Amino acid sequence: MFFLFGFGTKEQDLGPGKVRTCPNCGNTTPWARVRTVKQFTVFFIPIARWGRRQIEICGICGAAVEV
Repeated sequence: MFFLFGFGTKEQDLGPGKVRTCPNCGNTTPWARVRTVKQFTVFFIPIARWGRRQIEICGICGAAVEV
């Protein structure tokens, strides 16, 4: 019997976020808002999802802040 399963994090782009000053690089830019979900899949079909959260990511250095 052959099973194809996986585990990973799925990211969904939610559009632009707030204009923030990055604590890492110090630039003031609009950040991208992203929803992340950890999931377990069998044959590329999500079976279980957990750990949902929304984060904003700096467009210059990639630093992330949970919203």
